[in-house]
Amino acid sequence: MAQIIEQNSENHVEETSAPSLSTAPGYDVSAPGVSGESPLPSLAGDDHPAAHLVSLADRARTYVEAASSANTRKAYASDWKHFSAWCRRSGLTPLPPHPQTVGLYITACASGAAERGMKANSVSTIERRLSSLSWNYAQRGLALDRKDRHIATVLSGIRKTHARPPVQKEAVLAEDIIAMIETLDRGTLRGLRDRAMLLVGYAGGLRRSEIVGLDVKADQTEDGRGWIEILDKGMLVTLRGKTGWREVEVGRGSSDATCPVAAVETWIKFARLAHGPLFRRVTGQGKAVGSDRLNDKEVARLVKRAAMTAGVRGDLSEVERAFKFSGHSLRAGLASSAEVDERYVQKQLGHVSAEMTRRYQRRRDRFRINLTKAAGL
Repeated sequence: MAQIIEQNSENHVEETSAPSLSTAPGYDVSAPGVSGESPLPSLAGDDHPAAHLVSLADRARTYVEAASSANTRKAYASDWKHFSAWCRRSGLTPLPPHPQTVGLYITACASGAAERGMKANSVSTIERRLSSLSWNYAQRGLALDRKDRHIATVLSGIRKTHARPPVQKEAVLAEDIIAMIETLDRGTLRGLRDRAMLLVGYAGGLRRSEIVGLDVKADQTEDGRGWIEILDKGMLVTLRGKTGWREVEVGRGSSDATCPVAAVETWIKFARLAHGPLFRRVTGQGKAVGSDRLNDKEVARLVKRAAMTAGVRGDLSEVERAFKFSGHSLRAGLASSAEVDERYVQKQLGHVSAEMTRRYQRRRDRFRINLTKAAGL
């Protein structure tokens, strides 16, 4: 690594910005087969042989943006800024990709030396930063070799030295959800909306982004992640995920007071929704429903606020309780509460493996199946 330090120390280093999706490689260059060096946007006239490439380039940018969520793109940009700032302070260059430089960077992250006054990054954070660097380099037409010994060996050592079991959010169980929705005012639009969000998120085992990404009907918005269809026996939720589409069945509850489908029907009726996002901002001092989709962070705030108000886990201090609950508590709650065959819970959560589902089962009876006795002891 001394060689790379010497090589970069003589260079003038500037902090580079993350690549913009609007200027993704391959979509702002000269049209193939067109004489001259004119970029695509300068092509004039509908009869130009390459004019149609302009609209194709615009559509390509849209598809590039749709390939990842807004939160993912934000994290990628933030991690690249963090890396390039560290390179500048260290007298190194972020471009082109050098495995030795990246190896030094993740070492700094693991030891708390990547940024003054910042604590050491967790292993999961370091792995995310590596993924961000790989993505950012790829957008520039470059490749980061993560299998290079300067990265792979260092990362392996970081995992063995600093890896810890993940800190999990508290699961809200059925009795917790019932107590939480009782803290919400049914006489207000905001209360009706929040009841529907909590019950659907819990019964469907949905992520917070999936909750706010729902539309009233199919194919109504470009930024939607799915839609609902209300049937006699329940509600069918169609979701678009990383690996394709999946359907989640949300059955009707034993009573209207705790039924997620009834809660959604009531919210739609009083909010007068017919098109667009299902869960929106309530405006005008709580008397009107806006057109904007809720941010997924609102789900986390709602779960935390309702759990605190309902006194869930009252045995803990207020500070501990505030840290325990988030939007993930709803998915973990379903996995922990549903007394059914594990494969049904796995399907509802959209997990590829049963092992992932078990990670969500916070309060399950781990000894319900006793292999010791089954083996004859």
